[in-house]
This record gives sequence, C-alpha cells and structure tokens, in this order.
Amino acid sequence: MKETFLTDLMQTYLSLKKSGEIEKLEGGDKFWSKSGEELDKLGEDWLITEFSFDEDWKSWEMHPNGEEIVYLLSGAMDLILEKNENRETIELREKGLVVIPRQTWHTAKVLKPSKMLIITLGKETQIRQI
Repeated sequence: MKETFLTDLMQTYLSLKKSGEIEKLEGGDKFWSKSGEELDKLGEDWLITEFSFDEDWKSWEMHPNGEEIVYLLSGAMDLILEKNENRETIELREKGLVVIPRQTWHTAKVLKPSKMLIITLGKETQIRQI
C-alpha cells in the first residue's frame, strides 16, 4: 500500500496520473528549472498547486490541451480572458471558482493579496508578455 503524505501546495505540485495515482513533485524553482520537454511530459497529467499573488501577472498564458480550474481561496483579483480578440473580465472576490476554456489566453489584475488553487493540464502551455 502506498504511504499517505502531507504536503504544502505552495511548495509542491501534485500530479494526478491516469492510473489513479498521485505523485508529489517539487515546486517552485526546482519545477520551473526543468527543460521544456520535461515540463511538457509532466503536463500530460493534471497538475494541482497553490499560488500566492501580491501583484498583477506579468504575462498572459494559454493552455491548448485542456481547461484550467482556478479557485480563489482568499483575496481579490480580476481574471481577464481573451479568445478570438474578445476580452472578458471575471471578478473574483474573497472566494470563487472559474473554469478557463482551453485555448483561452488569460492574465490577472491583483486587487488584494490573493491565494489560488490551480488545476491544469500544462502540456504545451504558451506564454506571452504583457
């Protein structure tokens, strides 16, 4: 039997495998210092992590291979979604969940320090600077 584990999602990614297993991955710089090929391989499974934001996002991102769940745990921010040159602003205050459709660019304006739980298929994620 696999052992249970306790983790801090601010420091760790959880990878939900198609087999039903959950793998704990080191987060932060150790995660993001991996090669693009390694990140794409990890992004084939659902990744769960928690982020803390004190300022607006510095870029837009888009996930071509799946929808993304963004759950605001605390704080206040506006999520800005862009698809086919149409923009939509979703206000998140204190708590709330948004499902961002695949192939939709998104960024955030942070109005109050915020914590978010994010669940995504990260393979081939695209980034563009603001």
